Amino acid sequence: MNTAISHQKNMRACTSMLFSLAAALAIMLAASGIALADDKPAIKGPPVPSLITGTPEEGFALAVKLSQKGVVFTQADAKVRSGLRGQYANDPNSLIAVSHVVAVHFQTVAAANNYWRK
Repeated sequence: MNTAISHQKNMRACTSMLFSLAAALAIMLAASGIALADDKPAIKGPPVPSLITGTPEEGFALAVKLSQKGVVFTQADAKVRSGLRGQYANDPNSLIAVSHVVAVHFQTVAAANNYWRK
């Protein structure tokens, strides 16, 4: 019986410690998220006023623009972006990944335009 009670006390202590660690981790992550949000550069250039476009071609151009803005927002240093261009420009996997990002943006724009149905 004493072993069972001792085991229960140990389990409660472990559970309490795990909850404390989880709470501390959540606070640290929230604080780092706030710090990271402050470090993000402002997006330069005119904001995207709307996802609504007149044609699918304009929608695709907007999808490419959104993809480019995402890269600029992620890496604000133009010299770094320029220096990395050679690495991904000749990598088929990188080019496929870029195509995927543009395609996802195009899906979003197309849905916002009801797929240009009249």
